Amino acid sequence: MLAFIAKRFLLLIVVLLGVTMMTFLLINIAPGDPAEMIAIARYGLENITADEIEQIRQSEGLDDPLIIQYFCWLGHVLKGDFGRSLITGDPILKEISARFPATMILAFISLIISLLISIPAGIISAVKQNSCIDYLTRTGAMLGTSIPNFWLGLLLILFFSVTLGWLPVFGYGEVRHIILPSITLGTGLAAIITRLTRSSMLEVLNQDYIITARSKGLYEKCVILHHALKNALIPIITIIGMQLGHLLEGTVIVESIFAWPGIGKLLVDSIFARDFAMVQACVLLFAILFVIINLVIDILYMFIDPRIHYKKEG
Repeated sequence: MLAFIAKRFLLLIVVLLGVTMMTFLLINIAPGDPAEMIAIARYGLENITADEIEQIRQSEGLDDPLIIQYFCWLGHVLKGDFGRSLITGDPILKEISARFPATMILAFISLIISLLISIPAGIISAVKQNSCIDYLTRTGAMLGTSIPNFWLGLLLILFFSVTLGWLPVFGYGEVRHIILPSITLGTGLAAIITRLTRSSMLEVLNQDYIITARSKGLYEKCVILHHALKNALIPIITIIGMQLGHLLEGTVIVESIFAWPGIGKLLVDSIFARDFAMVQACVLLFAILFVIINLVIDILYMFIDPRIHYKKEG
């Protein structure tokens, strides 16, 4: 077990280094002069001069070779210093810390909504196979996986905010502000988990031990929830862990649509402003969360299914 965790931590470091390199390279090969864009953001288009642009280029180290810029930034990150925003001049860690709770609240509530919908729907659909409920559930799951987040968000805004006037288009701090963003973000995840729950339950329900449990006269509810669902959880938890990482990525789009003050919106704003340091810090944070979630899911396997032994890995 410990050897498995240690190996995963080493892979985690390699993945994160690869993410930082790719992010740094993609940002720097994007069109436009970074120093000029920073000067425009700070002083305005009409007030900048060539000397000010050159001064910014030198003060921010943008005149150094890319490899020097990258390792200089990486060295500071390893010390816990993410630097300052190239646009606002505020500490990056402070800005991310202020936005992080909003993103986690949105992701957590979206996950809860998706699980409350998908697990019961998948179980009922499997138990009532080929019934009207099954067909409706499968149709809804197919639509949920087909509709993009941004399109669903716009439809919800048009219906509940513009037409009915029930919910606000944007805002933060009240329960009604998070309803539309969380539904938008959680719908796609709910559809995926519903389909996997159904297929996993159908596979388990056909096993011999389920037939034996029923033949012993156990209540159907006990057979479904205690025997079938417990053994069907492994692929479900796998997809939840994988999709939770994508759920954090989805906050980038949803937060931009609903002006939700989280890290996703901060990342989009920083990309448009060419705030290199902020973009790299946000992407690194998402990458760290993604690999940690996957590591936790792998460790949970042993507690769900004792038959799994990581010590056998070569």
